[in-house]
Amino acid sequence: MHITASVFINDDESGLHHDYEVWLEKLAPHEPVSQYRHNVGEDNADAHMKRQIMGREVVVAVTAGRLDFGTWEQIFYGEFDGRRRKRVLVKIIGE
Repeated sequence: MHITASVFINDDESGLHHDYEVWLEKLAPHEPVSQYRHNVGEDNADAHMKRQIMGREVVVAVTAGRLDFGTWEQIFYGEFDGRRRKRVLVKIIGE
């Protein structure tokens, strides 16, 4: 997973997805890119901050061979700087 991507668990509802995008953009706006020191030569400082807010990993219980989620929960991959190759690592620990 790239350092500007996130994995998180939440409800799969389009209004919530929109609200996250708006909220994250308010917390770490992309522009003006000159507001960030990281952006000397790059323009993705906001993506690093958005990833920090949303987190980089999730832990999910497995019961009887199935993901043990609440009724509406799903795992999401959030990409905040879409210019790089991606990979996902799934690690299973336990019996």
